[in-house]
Amino acid sequence: MSSPYIKSAAVAAALTALDEGRTPDRPVYREAVRTLLTALAERAPGRSVEVRVPPYGAVQCVPGPRHTRGTPPNVVEMAPAVWLALATGRLSWADAVTDGRVRVSGNRADLSEHLPLELERDDRAP
Repeated sequence: MSSPYIKSAAVAAALTALDEGRTPDRPVYREAVRTLLTALAERAPGRSVEVRVPPYGAVQCVPGPRHTRGTPPNVVEMAPAVWLALATGRLSWADAVTDGRVRVSGNRADLSEHLPLELERDDRAP
């Protein structure tokens, strides 16, 4: 399956704000994070890894054993800015993990083969 193309004004606006050294407005940040999390879940369908980007969202993805109760055995967690950078190819998986910007647990918690997502900017974006 090919990578999803994301056409999102929120993603473009959030990236622009981050590039300018600003924190994106909360609704824009939330929509951008959730848009890219949804794209990841579509690109790597499954329920063996939980990807968390507090406080904006979380998805289960990656094929493998399904998790249903308690703390998942495979968890990836990061800040929203880190997620946007990873998902759009501005930060490599290896660098993010090595630098401690991504917290991972479990033997399936490696998203390197699924990132970055291909991104197509919306024409209406700033």
